[in-house]
Amino acid sequence: MNISISEQATEWYERELNLHEGDSVRLFVRYGGSSPVQSGFSLGINKDHPVKAGAKTVSRGISFFIEENDIWYFDGHDLHIAYSEKYDEPVFDYQKLQ
Repeated sequence: MNISISEQATEWYERELNLHEGDSVRLFVRYGGSSPVQSGFSLGINKDHPVKAGAKTVSRGISFFIEENDIWYFDGHDLHIAYSEKYDEPVFDYQKLQ
């Protein structure tokens, strides 16, 4: 499983979470909400450091990661994080692995 993030989405996270080069953002599974890959669950985010990353990418010097124990949530999908100008927020796109 891979993570990719657009430059615009990274900039949004920098502003909203007051991130700087060398910081890390964890994407984690949380109960509630909705997603196209797991009913009744959604992704949460917080500033954190990896313990045992199952997937990771770096953008503008900031690491975005998912812990190994949360990989099940993606059910054979990669995660692409884009930015919506219309809503001024990141958008998660789950792309099925081929």
